[in-house]
Amino acid sequence: MDLQQNDFERLVFFEHARNAAEAGYAKNPLDADNLTRWGGALLELSTFQSGNDCVKMVQDAISKLQEALVLNPSKHDTLWCMGNAHTSHGFYTPDQQAAAVCFEKAAQCFREAVQLDPGNELYLKSLELSAKAPELHEELQKQMVSQPASQGTTSASTTKTPKKDSDLKYDILGWVILAVGIVVWVGMAKSIPPPQPR
Repeated sequence: MDLQQNDFERLVFFEHARNAAEAGYAKNPLDADNLTRWGGALLELSTFQSGNDCVKMVQDAISKLQEALVLNPSKHDTLWCMGNAHTSHGFYTPDQQAAAVCFEKAAQCFREAVQLDPGNELYLKSLELSAKAPELHEELQKQMVSQPASQGTTSASTTKTPKKDSDLKYDILGWVILAVGIVVWVGMAKSIPPPQPR
């Protein structure tokens, strides 16, 4: 896999975040902030995986975020991150009904995050976009099914639509992942103690 420099730096950053969170968990398994960072890092790292490895990493992220919510059920940034994880899981799920369950879980997480922090624009936008996820998923699945049949033709209309829908999917997932990355980065920055004066 040929990674661009930016992608490589992201991969290294989030791999470091995952390792730091894992080490922090060994010292204090009851730290909800650390578990949130760990789940966020796993979600980010899932974008560098494919197939079952990607889905497994998203499921691991959900597991860590659930653990954080057991410790602190009113942690709105964890709820928001969990919503993003369920959204990603839904898009990686080909079955429409199973994906709809993931999208409903995501919407519920976003609603709870908005209730806990009503002025947060990111949470509000995530909730708004979650309503569009099932329709987008259905369109993507239709395009994927029709794509093998249309690969033999060279019609401009059959080649533009899948790319447009695919680009939209990646745009949405990209914004979600960027936002999760920012939350993880801010969380890591807060967890590093300031340098001691000499």
